[in-house]
Amino acid sequence: MKLFKSLLTATAVAAVCLAGPAQAEDKRIALVVKALGIGFFEAAAKGAEEAAKELGDVEIIYTGPTDTTAEGQIEVINALIAQKVDAIAISANDQDALVPALKKAMDRGITVISWDSGVAPEGRQLHLNPSSNELIGNMIIKLAADHLPDGGDVAVLSASATATNQNIWIEEMNKVKDNYPGINVVATVYGDDLADKSYREAQGLMQTYPDLKAIIAPTSVGIVAAAQAVSDAEKAGQINVTGLGLPSEMAGHIDSGASKSFAIWNPIDLGYSATMLAYNLATDKAEAKPGGEIPMGRMGSLTLNDKNEGAMADPFTYDSSNINDFKDIF
Repeated sequence: MKLFKSLLTATAVAAVCLAGPAQAEDKRIALVVKALGIGFFEAAAKGAEEAAKELGDVEIIYTGPTDTTAEGQIEVINALIAQKVDAIAISANDQDALVPALKKAMDRGITVISWDSGVAPEGRQLHLNPSSNELIGNMIIKLAADHLPDGGDVAVLSASATATNQNIWIEEMNKVKDNYPGINVVATVYGDDLADKSYREAQGLMQTYPDLKAIIAPTSVGIVAAAQAVSDAEKAGQINVTGLGLPSEMAGHIDSGASKSFAIWNPIDLGYSATMLAYNLATDKAEAKPGGEIPMGRMGSLTLNDKNEGAMADPFTYDSSNINDFKDIF
């Protein structure tokens, strides 16, 4: 399989095409991410490439803005419409702001799905959750509570204030926080999935809440930045950074004690599954409808609920007992 790169002319947009120059019959599937340069999404692109190789007649266009804004993604979407791609699979920076552009894409015959971070139902045909939102919400606070038997103050460092997935997970977390006696959620701040801003927000949390015991970051950018801030403040072992991260990026912070444990699903599987779903819809091999089951290759099938949403798999917890088994994989 050949690999080549191309840049779109829009200033905030970049794209990488995987699976070689398209043949006339190839399906072109655009994997649109929140922003380029984020390890989680680069791992998802590997999964998309795997699916393309397995399918044989697919070209993957891996693309996204340079920062996590709805405006940047709208620019990307409009460029893809102009290119007349066959499908768009997007992890959204804003569930509502993208709807008009994505409706335009669907009106032009382009298959549209969201994955990871959802789009409002009128702007897509289905949404692939990486896992159950309820399960994720419970897990991120449980990861903190498990190491605080006497309770304590915890804070949340999220991505952007409009990020669909993080907002849902935090909402689900707040529904169950009373199940963990003594755990006091003192603040939620936003690092916009930018490493430097997330680092500063973590510093601010430590300064504002001197008794802080844990930072929960349900974002792979935020969790690394927070762990680094805790280490730099020489508070590893005093403040536990947990949430959702990549083993390759968190192994050092597990070793240092800045993080005792964290969770994630396999982003390679997520990119693979999103590509399979988009392909099966674009080729009319499946239909997105409540109760429907859509094949996802080696990941089985996705069962859709009444909102045309489904979950891929359960998240997995990583700690000192298993981090070395996964840090070289993703």
